[in-house]
Amino acid sequence: MTNTSTVTHELGLKDWAAPDRERGRHAIALAIAIYSGHVRDQGTPYINHPVRVVTILRSELGVVEPDLLILGLLHDALEISPSAEPLIESGLGRPLAQHLRAMTPDHRLEQRPKQPRDADAWHTKIQALGSDELLVRLADRIDNLRDLRHSPDPGRQARFLSTLTGTYLPLAEKHRDASAPLRAAHELLTAEHHAQAEAAT
Repeated sequence: MTNTSTVTHELGLKDWAAPDRERGRHAIALAIAIYSGHVRDQGTPYINHPVRVVTILRSELGVVEPDLLILGLLHDALEISPSAEPLIESGLGRPLAQHLRAMTPDHRLEQRPKQPRDADAWHTKIQALGSDELLVRLADRIDNLRDLRHSPDPGRQARFLSTLTGTYLPLAEKHRDASAPLRAAHELLTAEHHAQAEAAT
């Protein structure tokens, strides 16, 4: 089980300026509280996933900005618990809460069952993501792709790969020259997808 010291280490909190460290500690407390008790379909504690996303951002994509790493840590917070938005906004500010809303499907925010129209709405929402939000979503896709083989649901695997090839890979290619981390994310996601496709043949 991921604990406070693990998350602190993965964020690289010791290297942050004092005000950022305090902000980071608050984000860790929120993440542990929000993700606690939730399990991924692979059967693992949910928090392990956002912590791995932080690791990808830092170690593989070269991200050092504290707010971007905090966004990675909390990227699924509103999907897991939409009611946590006021806590996030009061503790970490409205801009971060707005980033999270932009990255969360509407049916999750509205706490209702997914409907057919939601797929198109989500596609439109993804296309409108800002650079920071997109980078976190691509790191999320990288981790999900690596973990996909552990999913017990073949339908989920097929849906994930369809969305990856139809939406995320083209989006990553379109924005790859916007920054060094986005270029690295495009290269890594493409390589991971090719490797998985070759392993399946």
